Amino acid sequence: MPLTLVTGATGFVGSHVTRLLLERGDAVRVTVRAGSRTASLTGLDVEPVRADILDRRAMRRALRGVDRVFHVAGTTDLRAPRAEVFSIVVEGTRIVLEESLRAGVQRAVYTSSVAAVGPARGGETATENSVWEGGRYRIAYLDAKHDAETLALRLVARGLPLVVVNPAYVLGPGDAGRSSTLIVRRFLRREIPAYVDGTLNVVGVQDVARGHLLADERGVVGERYILGNRNFTMQRLFADLGRLSGVAPPAVRLPLEVALALGAVGARVGVHGLPSAVEIRAASLDWRFSNRRAVRELGWQPSPHEDCLEETIAYYRRRDGASLAPPGTDQPLALRVTGAALKRIGL
Repeated sequence: MPLTLVTGATGFVGSHVTRLLLERGDAVRVTVRAGSRTASLTGLDVEPVRADILDRRAMRRALRGVDRVFHVAGTTDLRAPRAEVFSIVVEGTRIVLEESLRAGVQRAVYTSSVAAVGPARGGETATENSVWEGGRYRIAYLDAKHDAETLALRLVARGLPLVVVNPAYVLGPGDAGRSSTLIVRRFLRREIPAYVDGTLNVVGVQDVARGHLLADERGVVGERYILGNRNFTMQRLFADLGRLSGVAPPAVRLPLEVALALGAVGARVGVHGLPSAVEIRAASLDWRFSNRRAVRELGWQPSPHEDCLEETIAYYRRRDGASLAPPGTDQPLALRVTGAALKRIGL
């Protein structure tokens, strides 16, 4: 029975990867930080070890006797300071993977992101071979994921048997920390009064977890695999969430420049709950990706794209039902009137 280490097992994707590894028959060791929420691991037959990915000595101890490692830990917080993002994403990856190489693991799977591939050029669909152009946007998370993946692939040249997976925007049940599924919760609470044009590739968390195991079993060392499913325009995504939940989608679509200006004004006068400039700009980009390599080389087959939308809605209905808008709820009249007016004047 192989001993497999999972970092980030208390998180959204990591907890699903951990469950599948146990189903596969692995003995699973998980890193747990002081103060981490461990509810997602309740009832699972795992060996917890106290370790932070930024603590090299602790990671060295955690990797003793380990055959395989899944480095899933990280952050997706677009609001976090640049130094913090680079510390967790880049330095954390450096420590975990350098110590994995030192420990002589048989296989390592690194959870990167489509952010490391970067947004697609206008009208195109990005692949694993797309040229990185994301640096022009000066978004810390994009830059950090790209740098971390570059670092990880350099370790392959030093002998680390590493495969990279690049999940798209992950939805589904079990996101106790409200990471990527927060957009659905905010939709159900009618906290998205307006949106900007953009494209988002959405994928189910169970599919992403299965993709991790397939990368471990079938992936080519030194390659990366995009784990994505349906490419949605923001308008289409909100329309589908509205159809499936019964809550009307936001009625106002704003030009990017207008959204940035309104966000800046809101920040100056202390309006809470508005997206930051970084979040607005990221939402306006074309996150359109192809999963053909993962399908072809790993045998990965994502579920119907609506499944993860329905599962996320159901998860939040169970968890936060009283605070969510009930089915049949429309957007506030003022927003509907504003949306109609903007359409009439061509905005």
